[in-house]
Amino acid sequence: MIGTKIAAVAVLLLCVFCGIAAADDYIIGPGDVLKISVYDHDDLQTVSRVSENGIIILPLLGQVSVNRLSISQTSKKIADLYSDGYIVNPQVSIFVQEFRSKKAVVLGYVNNPGLIELSGPTTFLELLSKAGGLAADFGETATIKRIVNGKNKVISVNIKSLTLGGDMSQNIPIREGDTVYISKAGMCYVTGEVKDPDAYPCDGDATILKLITLAGGFTGKASRSGVRIMRIIDGKKIVIKDVEMGTQILPDDIIVVPESFF
Repeated sequence: MIGTKIAAVAVLLLCVFCGIAAADDYIIGPGDVLKISVYDHDDLQTVSRVSENGIIILPLLGQVSVNRLSISQTSKKIADLYSDGYIVNPQVSIFVQEFRSKKAVVLGYVNNPGLIELSGPTTFLELLSKAGGLAADFGETATIKRIVNGKNKVISVNIKSLTLGGDMSQNIPIREGDTVYISKAGMCYVTGEVKDPDAYPCDGDATILKLITLAGGFTGKASRSGVRIMRIIDGKKIVIKDVEMGTQILPDDIIVVPESFF
């Protein structure tokens, strides 16, 4: 568990300093201040605040709607408008000079859950950093609830693949109004002849050996060949005897290490 936490923190710090979020994916909305330039046409450079109904004012073009468009989409739209009778092959660049106040909600196993302000493009890892990082016993999965075209959409993020495996495809951009829930790790219990009997996280590919290692290993009196699993299936308790060390376990399993009498 300690190694998992260290790896997660390392990736969070890497994300903070490397600026992973792509500005071109930022979604423009009311309150943003945009600096718009057209290459080799200094007279068309302007700074405009997006109005409440998503409108900016541009030289020659007048009112242009940019609400809910990304930076790249807005650049293309303005270039297309200028190319329609004004400029041949215009090259438009946009810089967000001032970001509006956007918010997302983070719940579950982070150190500071609650409402988080998003100052500009924000990725999943950057959001975790703003929420104080992952809390103890965080699970492998995050769930992001998002409104898309008026409908609820649920996105799943594999935290383990991201923080331990370096799968940056899981580091998705966070949008205004997102609700992010960090699940709790599934827990298993180790009892009997181990050095530190207790509950331990057992999500994913956890095995008997991994859990016994987390519990400090066998005591000198342990019957290593007599380990068994107590498991609840459909409300009934079953006992799996003489399990191998590589046996995969499930959340809420109880691993019993008996005493050897020889």
